[in-house]
Amino acid sequence: MDVLVVGGAGYIGSHAVTQLIDKGYEVTVVDNLLTGHREAVHPEANFVLADIRDKEVLSQVFEARNFVCVFHFAASSLVGESVEQPLKYFDNNVTGMISLLEVMVDHGVNKIIFSSTAAVYGDVDIPMINEDLPTNPVNPYGLSKRMMEQIMEWCQEAYGMNYISLRYFNVAGALEGGNIGEDHHPETHLIPIILQVANNQREYVTIFGDDYHTPDGTCIRDYIHVVDLIDAHIKAYEYLNDGGQSQVFNLGSSQGFSVKEIVEACRQVTDCCIPAQIGERREGDPAKLVASSDKAREILGWQPQYDDIKKIIASAWAWHQTRPEGYGEE
Repeated sequence: MDVLVVGGAGYIGSHAVTQLIDKGYEVTVVDNLLTGHREAVHPEANFVLADIRDKEVLSQVFEARNFVCVFHFAASSLVGESVEQPLKYFDNNVTGMISLLEVMVDHGVNKIIFSSTAAVYGDVDIPMINEDLPTNPVNPYGLSKRMMEQIMEWCQEAYGMNYISLRYFNVAGALEGGNIGEDHHPETHLIPIILQVANNQREYVTIFGDDYHTPDGTCIRDYIHVVDLIDAHIKAYEYLNDGGQSQVFNLGSSQGFSVKEIVEACRQVTDCCIPAQIGERREGDPAKLVASSDKAREILGWQPQYDDIKKIIASAWAWHQTRPEGYGEE
């Protein structure tokens, strides 16, 4: 079966490509490499260097293959940057989604698995977030993702587009073996930043705010291993292919860890003294985001294998030790 992975050279997308190929899918990747890495793309994938907003090129890709589904990972995803550059986010994310869906409709491809985010919920103060919670994004990144979901909803109504929107919480870890992993420039995700300190690539980690309404004053997040995340994507396609209805699912571990707790866990995994300093809050950061993933477990039959935060960190640490400079392309 032919599938298209847009954004397949990025951290999450590259893991999707590898796992799809391992399961016997024929995979085509479209990526503009603005944040992705050509080396991260599985050698058996068909790679096309393009932006999904380029409908002419995208149409040629669709004409060359008989896709049964699209996996969408192509979006800008930094909360702070989205606050500073909202137009960039609405252009890249929302316009990109419209372009992709138009080409899908033109070529009769009616299944899409979408990489969404917990940021659509906004700043909430409840122990566990489930899919019934009203959305209220507090930054342009979260709003752009919610708009993309709404566009798919209307495309289902108008064109019979079947979709699964997977709302991630915090994704971490790397594929066993150290072949691919997380490599952003600049790096903004907490666990790789902490591990860069352990690797002597940074002097210290900055904790952005210690005055939140949480037990230790730092933000609380739910972490999921990237391999488990992609397993849910594949199960989502299988669900649609078996006649399932369009759905929204949360993906997380249903456990919350504060920034200080993650720093301490990294110290234990790496056996390194990792200095940390308190900085100012970042605009747009909610105090707590923890997922209820019961719906995905029940409907998709999804069962995460990495249920220990130290195991997640250990897989990321193996990648960072093997490739301290990442893919080394820049």
